[in-house]
Amino acid sequence: QVQMVESGGGLVQAGDSLSLSCVASDRTLSGYTYGWFRQAPGKEREFVATVTERGRGTYYADSVKGRFTISYDNAQSTVYLQMNDLRPEDTAVYYCGTGYKVGSTYADDYRYWGQGTQVTVSS
Repeated sequence: QVQMVESGGGLVQAGDSLSLSCVASDRTLSGYTYGWFRQAPGKEREFVATVTERGRGTYYADSVKGRFTISYDNAQSTVYLQMNDLRPEDTAVYYCGTGYKVGSTYADDYRYWGQGTQVTVSS
């Protein structure tokens, strides 16, 4: 069983930036595509961004395009989500997942997940 461990969440003001990171507990068993999803209270988990372990195949939700950047550091086996110009509507628990379907925006295609990290953006 692979455990993804997220970190970097917190409370910020609108317009601020945050960087999330996520590392797999067993790199040999994790998939080769990584995704960030988020879930706000009372809402379903939604796709944010995805990247392959070679840093290719990056895709973003329209709501974060131009503000968020996903990247993968192969040496550290860590996936990052740089979030700029944060808005109150970005408030959610952010989850990192890993899977095998390149470019997937569907949570069901990601096999292993972390516990999530809270991001709260005040207006």
